[in-house]
Amino acid sequence: MESARQWIYSLLFFSFTIASLYLLDTLIISTKLTTDYQNIQLKKHPQLPLRFNSDGTFKILQVADMHYGNGMVTRCRDVLVSEFNYCSDLNTTQFLRKMIDIEKPDLIVFTGDNIFGTSATDAAESLFEVFAPAIESRIPWAAVLGNHDQESTMNREELMSLISLMDYSVSQTFPSTKITSDPMEQQPMTNIDGFGNYNLEVQGAPGSYLSNSSILSLYLLDSGDRAIVNGFRTYNWIRESQLSWLRGVSEKFQGRWKYADQSLEIYPVPVMHPALAFFHIPIPEIRQGPIKDIVGTYREYVACSSVNSGVLKTLISMGDVKAVFIGHDHTNDFCGNLEGIWFCYGGGFGYHGYGVAGWPRRARVIQAELGKGKETWMGVEKIRTWKRLDDGVLTKFDEQVLWDRHS
Repeated sequence: MESARQWIYSLLFFSFTIASLYLLDTLIISTKLTTDYQNIQLKKHPQLPLRFNSDGTFKILQVADMHYGNGMVTRCRDVLVSEFNYCSDLNTTQFLRKMIDIEKPDLIVFTGDNIFGTSATDAAESLFEVFAPAIESRIPWAAVLGNHDQESTMNREELMSLISLMDYSVSQTFPSTKITSDPMEQQPMTNIDGFGNYNLEVQGAPGSYLSNSSILSLYLLDSGDRAIVNGFRTYNWIRESQLSWLRGVSEKFQGRWKYADQSLEIYPVPVMHPALAFFHIPIPEIRQGPIKDIVGTYREYVACSSVNSGVLKTLISMGDVKAVFIGHDHTNDFCGNLEGIWFCYGGGFGYHGYGVAGWPRRARVIQAELGKGKETWMGVEKIRTWKRLDDGVLTKFDEQVLWDRHS
């Protein structure tokens, strides 16, 4: 009789345990572990390909050195005493939103030091916050890394991989062996130094004979972070594998002929295929000079690598790059000409990056403009740039033409 009672108790206990585990799995565990295919969130892609607008323009907003930390709790650096108590990373976020609203760019390019690694306790969380205004705008955006991004909880490859997977991002961790705007057709080339080397192609205006042709290249390069050379610490540099890839991409677009419809007569006309480049750390030639025709403020010593890897020589030999846009030195915002190529600083954008109190944070805008034929838009005719200050009214200044096909 006693053994039967024990058997019944054991059976009840076993049944209770099974029932408890079932309820635990059904109500708590399964809801967290089971894949709900209806709620999977895929990356939201921007409208591609990138192309000129029907008014013949393509506008890029350059955002240099945001130096984002942990949001509201990260204080501003180098601001007026009257501003300090109410200033945080949120000022940087608000500035970006205002720039997007007033300029309505076709592409946003972040040129490195997007987060300030030592102040960002969770790199992924900070990245989502720093790029939030771009994502909310649904405007295509691209990014490269600076020398501080990897100082938090993710290495450079992990950072670029995450950035490439974010909504509306056209960033790539590796360049594609196939020139295409379709992410599904891209074939990554991994035998290259750095993470975040890629090119974007911009097609002609809708309705023009170049509407399905690339007429402007955008080269984005990883200039690295730090390096040790002969026992001395220096900044990193763009390597030969990157320059070799760049030359190869450039060659594919040079020497091509396009066909124009003018007065109902079809004949070949040469269409220039200019390019713009974006990376973080300036090249040594900017410091060595002579840099000519400076427009803007040359306030601080150019911080670059001690190694000259031949970037300027490569760009000159390629012939298509008309301007290069860089960051890194926050209180430089000038454009200067080196042997026919313009090098332009974005100027410090972020409030947690160093600056000068009373010297407003700033952003650069680049606009490419098409030439007008008798009946249709032609190829790129002009590239101009200007800057805006975060001074309450977003003052526009230092507008200049960087390249004109006729000059």
